[in-house]
Amino acid sequence: MSPAQLEAAWEAGAAAIVPWGALEWHGDHLPLGLDGIVAESFAERLADQMEGVLLPGIWLPITTLPHPASLQIRTETFRAVLDDTLLGLAGAGVRSIAVVTGHYAQGHLIELYEAALRAMDDCPGLRVFAATPLQPLNDPSLLDHAARYETSQLLAIRPDLVHVEDLPDETEVRRDAVLGEHPRLGSAAEGHALLQKGLEAWATWIQTATRDSLEQFYKAEFDALQAYVDAYYTGSWDEALEAWWATKDRRSPAT
Repeated sequence: MSPAQLEAAWEAGAAAIVPWGALEWHGDHLPLGLDGIVAESFAERLADQMEGVLLPGIWLPITTLPHPASLQIRTETFRAVLDDTLLGLAGAGVRSIAVVTGHYAQGHLIELYEAALRAMDDCPGLRVFAATPLQPLNDPSLLDHAARYETSQLLAIRPDLVHVEDLPDETEVRRDAVLGEHPRLGSAAEGHALLQKGLEAWATWIQTATRDSLEQFYKAEFDALQAYVDAYYTGSWDEALEAWWATKDRRSPAT
């Protein structure tokens, strides 16, 4: 887009759609880039549906699962990138910003929500929507990790990158990164259906949400994450993740 086209889009009220990804371990059956692949695909479809403006993806997360191939940035850097991105867009005339995050570790989400609220406080009239593709469906069980529902989404988007046939019949969290139902229970059909429902929910959210309803959404999400904060957070999200990860030894059978 040219500067004139972009300015016209903002003046017409187009939403800025920002996909947020990560390079994070998702076991041997899924790619490291799953979070970014899903976020960018979903954001592109959302921008098309909403006649919004799709921005380049940002692959700078915090609190990725412990693994040599997982990459993350410092929390203070994450806050700075978020603040600069949101305030920069607001300064350009954007009135609605949708941050679609494919990575949804607890600390990452809390910092994302807090940045959204800061930006709205600093810029009256700005609305910032920050959530995962499926979060507006209000079903926390869909936000698994490397398990059934993440696998289904990637089967719908990039089936060539999914290798569930290599998984044992019973997975182990710390060995396979699976938090949720067995990945073999996922399917492309399920992924397509979930992503379509997510798109419809996001579109309605962006079209109808007010500042008050956004604040209520973030408050509900903070409340849902409070048990994690109380149990593990002592001033560092990285340390909280390590403490939480040390408790994980669950198994997920294929049937």
